[in-house]
Amino acid sequence: MERYFQKEIETASRDEITAMQNEKLVKQVRHVWDSVPYYRKKMEEKGVEPGDIRTIEDIGKLPMISKADLRESYPYGLLGAPLRDCVRIHSTSGTTGKRVVAFYTQHDLDLWQDCVARAITAAGGTKDDVCQVAYGFGLFTGGLGLFDGSEKLGCLTLPMSSGNTERQIMFMRDLKATILCCTPSYAAYLGESMKEMGMGPDDIPLKAGIFGAEAWSEEMRRSIEKTMGIKAYDIYGLTELSGPGVAYECSAQHGMHINEDHFLAEIIDPDTGEQKPDGEYGELVFTSLDKEAFPLLRYRTRDICRITKEACACGRTFARMDKPKGRSDDMLIIRGVNVFPSQIEAVLLKLGYPANYQIIVDRVNNTDTLDVHVEMTPEMFTDDVVEITNRKKELVTALKNMIGLKAVVTLVAPKSITRSEGKAIRVIDKRKI
Repeated sequence: MERYFQKEIETASRDEITAMQNEKLVKQVRHVWDSVPYYRKKMEEKGVEPGDIRTIEDIGKLPMISKADLRESYPYGLLGAPLRDCVRIHSTSGTTGKRVVAFYTQHDLDLWQDCVARAITAAGGTKDDVCQVAYGFGLFTGGLGLFDGSEKLGCLTLPMSSGNTERQIMFMRDLKATILCCTPSYAAYLGESMKEMGMGPDDIPLKAGIFGAEAWSEEMRRSIEKTMGIKAYDIYGLTELSGPGVAYECSAQHGMHINEDHFLAEIIDPDTGEQKPDGEYGELVFTSLDKEAFPLLRYRTRDICRITKEACACGRTFARMDKPKGRSDDMLIIRGVNVFPSQIEAVLLKLGYPANYQIIVDRVNNTDTLDVHVEMTPEMFTDDVVEITNRKKELVTALKNMIGLKAVVTLVAPKSITRSEGKAIRVIDKRKI
């Protein structure tokens, strides 16, 4: 039987959801106008005032903002509440430019906890579960986000953070953890390590995993599920909006339910900014409907996906978003061809390679080069030149069929590519463009 954390809200009718969003949007636009001069200026430049926004149908009248705006207004330019009312700060893990900082009132944290508790419940979590949180704790939202949501639900919560893999596995066994929360790349690494220790799915009590913070393919999901003997669930979020829990998978796993009582989602054409209808791919844009401290309106996520409001077998009525198939800003354009890292990952996993690889893009004599370093499994590793050559040819052909480009493939020894216990670094772009 499907469980819900807040059934009345999660199964509300579309009319009820729309009415809720209309009321919250009008109130939030007024709040932003009154409290955030940076955004008010953008509204004035577009010739729009709070009174012009009466329903969610008017959302397109509002200006959009991007990560560039967040960096430009760093640190307090988009703050929507007095600092004395704020109780926490989180920050993105970006490596270039000014970091994006997000602020939270206690009200904001309470709503975030509800969102994450809904996600854990949708993955089968109850008060009887032991939830092992192996996301990094600190400025990154993953650790504290899942920790707070797990406690809100009433799970026995292990705040492990990332790293110390042997201890992770020991506690998992000894304390009988049933739900694992971490990045998918770290889950794959834990599964690898278990296998090397001679352990299989029957040796651990896990039943489910909640994995997010980085892109991962369906092939990677199946690989993790097989290695760990669990059902793997996706969770979506951004620091700019609160963190993990903006959307989550249910038992049906046909898209992630968006917590529509807190977030209004749109799909736009990433080039023109025009809104697109449900069911069509485009860039995902979110509006925070009731955040106090960091109330973003029409924030461009750069994630490419589509949304559906069709009925879901789980009984939840919230709209669902597909797993993002790429990002409009992370998409690689190589020799004029659009390439998403997820496409390359899908090929590697389909051919039995582990989910640990690096894509290296460079420019030599004004021509883009594409190198893919692929780690072999211990079973694949060999010094047989003919076998290695055949494997490389197979990969080159499969990658060309997928992305339309010929890549230089390098097969490397098991565990020779640096492991990540946070977000995996998949792409190294050396081009000066």
